[in-house]
Amino acid sequence: MPACARLPGVRVLFVCLGNICRSPTAEGVLAHLLREQGLEREIELDSAGTGAWHVGNPPDARAARAALARGIELTGAARQVEVSDFERFDLLVALDRHNRDDLLRVAPDEQARAKVALLREFDPQALAAGELDVPDPYCGGERGFEDVVEIVIPACAGLLEALRDRVSA
Repeated sequence: MPACARLPGVRVLFVCLGNICRSPTAEGVLAHLLREQGLEREIELDSAGTGAWHVGNPPDARAARAALARGIELTGAARQVEVSDFERFDLLVALDRHNRDDLLRVAPDEQARAKVALLREFDPQALAAGELDVPDPYCGGERGFEDVVEIVIPACAGLLEALRDRVSA
């Protein structure tokens, strides 16, 4: 069962390596789904990276184009995860197992570690197939960014369903 089923809140932080493609894409997709359902004021979203290489940069233009082709806007500037994020957010959603492991290493305690989940844990098909990582498209071509959006959409839809109970409670 994904971690958010145990959490009392609706503040979500998406985390990837550099915070310029996968995590802003997940944030943008979920924000889009929230707006479609009139829930944008109920759930706070943000994204961050485990590394500091791109701090202050906007989302990668290739990621932004792939999302915009589906009516999804990517905004914000890259930032690095901070220990205080474990207090501020109810759920820290890693885009792959490497990012999850990095989060678990910096989590200050067991309660903080319990807030960490993988995004694709919320996609029943990905979970059943054991395909829990969203591949990093950064060093590849445009197709990789298209694939990321297609992978993230059902996972964010599943995450929204899991969070909906928290919103209505």
